[in-house]
Amino acid sequence: MELRQLRYFVTVAETLHFGRAAELLHIVQPAVSQQIRRLERELGAALFDRSPRRVAVTDVGRAFLPAAREVLAAADRARAVADRAARPGRRTLRVGTSTGLGDHLDRVLERLAPAAAHLDVDLVSAPVGERLAQVAEGRLDAAFVRGEVRHPGVRAVPVWTDELLAAVSARGPGGPVELAELRDMRLMLTARRNHPALVDLVTGACAAAGFEPRPGPPAGTLQDTLAAIGAGDGLWTVVYAAHARMLNTTRVAFRPFAPPGLALPTSLAVAAAGPDDAVEALLAAAADRA
Repeated sequence: MELRQLRYFVTVAETLHFGRAAELLHIVQPAVSQQIRRLERELGAALFDRSPRRVAVTDVGRAFLPAAREVLAAADRARAVADRAARPGRRTLRVGTSTGLGDHLDRVLERLAPAAAHLDVDLVSAPVGERLAQVAEGRLDAAFVRGEVRHPGVRAVPVWTDELLAAVSARGPGGPVELAELRDMRLMLTARRNHPALVDLVTGACAAAGFEPRPGPPAGTLQDTLAAIGAGDGLWTVVYAAHARMLNTTRVAFRPFAPPGLALPTSLAVAAAGPDDAVEALLAAAADRA
């Protein structure tokens, strides 16, 4: 049993999507599937029920998940002890991130660098539930989280608000778009379990505009979603403006909403017990960005 297999398992269990887990882990999907199959063979039990339309955690997988998290937490603590012993005076700051932070993250790190020359920053991509659990367990020092934060042992410090843009085919008209204009198009959006704050915001805004969004094909990675939107008319999604500024595509247009206001607050989740000097420096850099 390898640590990477446990990490892959936990990520898939959080996302319930092998492709999205691979994106968060920065590896290809076949590697995730292969390592989890090896782990299942070693355990002698299936951890996931797989079908073409959905992935579900089995009873064995649900029982195994807390133990897997404990092993990963212990490994992270051991790594931190060795790091402190090998490099006295230096500190590794582990920060949870997610897709879409875009140039916000670049600017925070730029502001942090001169104030914390003794810090090494380790960015960790993980689903929101896993990010919050890792902060509570001490495996992460802080994590960027969008929407409301509710987790024992964690407090949220607001840092900025992320505006959302409509991603539509570039063959259509330009300029701001009213939500009602999208009523006949199909919405490609992640499953609610992956990002409840985002899904509730978008569907609630559509309801306020007088319609229920038509579901499109299941959303995979953002790259795949944008490719589908650019390939034909009739599909749309939402993208954070900070992320859109860093995307290079000629087939998809990112249009602001009219009236403006479709946005999600972003917070830094930190341990409720109180931040140390390194986390305080990160909070100051993020607040400066805000």
